[in-house]
Amino acid sequence: MLEFGELTKRYGEVVALDRLSFQVHPGRILGFLGPNGAGKTTAMRCVFGLVAPDSGRVTWNGAGIDRETQLRFGYMPEERGLYPKMRVGEQIAYFARLSGMDGGEATSATDHWLARFDLSARGDSKLEELSHGNQQRVQLACALVHRPEVAVLDEPFAGLDPIGMETMAQVLRALAVAGMTIVFSSHQLDLVADVCQDVVIIDNGHVVLSGEVNELRRLSPVRFLEVEVNGRPWTKHVEGVTSSDDNGRHRYVLSRTAPIEQILEQARRDGELTRFAFEPPNLTDLFREAVGR
Repeated sequence: MLEFGELTKRYGEVVALDRLSFQVHPGRILGFLGPNGAGKTTAMRCVFGLVAPDSGRVTWNGAGIDRETQLRFGYMPEERGLYPKMRVGEQIAYFARLSGMDGGEATSATDHWLARFDLSARGDSKLEELSHGNQQRVQLACALVHRPEVAVLDEPFAGLDPIGMETMAQVLRALAVAGMTIVFSSHQLDLVADVCQDVVIIDNGHVVLSGEVNELRRLSPVRFLEVEVNGRPWTKHVEGVTSSDDNGRHRYVLSRTAPIEQILEQARRDGELTRFAFEPPNLTDLFREAVGR
């Protein structure tokens, strides 16, 4: 288990991490979320010694993370960390050897990941000749080529088209099933909800919400109701019930035990009821509530 224990980090007057504590369980995918500047990247860098916390520590299976342990981890930084003029295949193999693979293992693993990301034809291309999305695939391949026990990925889906995102999601799911511990940050909350079993949301350097995604949704005291009459959103005021408009969606906000018969009857008077969805909050709703924005 990867554990962040009471991490604190200050940069002058700025508190980047404020006794940050959470766990990432083996074979699970955890979405590490928070607004810009919340401390996500700082926390990830602490895993690899790129940032030294002022107090607290990160442990793997109860022990501190030394250089030997780090070789069994994979890290994908948000900033491009590759060599633009180096050929793609050589680059992936180079990172494999840095992580302890011999030449034959590195070559075999490189061929596997080039094929997995549909880049076999670009193995001899320089990185700078690839599109942004394909460069992102190469960066992930470099992080995973040595089959790490833990993968820490900072915005791995950035710049990918929908097909690329689905391919990467499939890869992460398969690796987790095989036992890999995965933590990644992303601002694409719909994708996180689809890929991750667990989430940790931080703000101002500390955890504001954490748990299994489906359980957090189930336990929320809030439910959202969407109503359409004659194929159009029904937006009439209902006494005692608040409503919200979000990206063209009109939703009524109720408690999960609130009687909805009143709205149902009122809507039916106005025409044919074509949609009536009573649902728990999605991950975006939970995120907004947790960070108060």
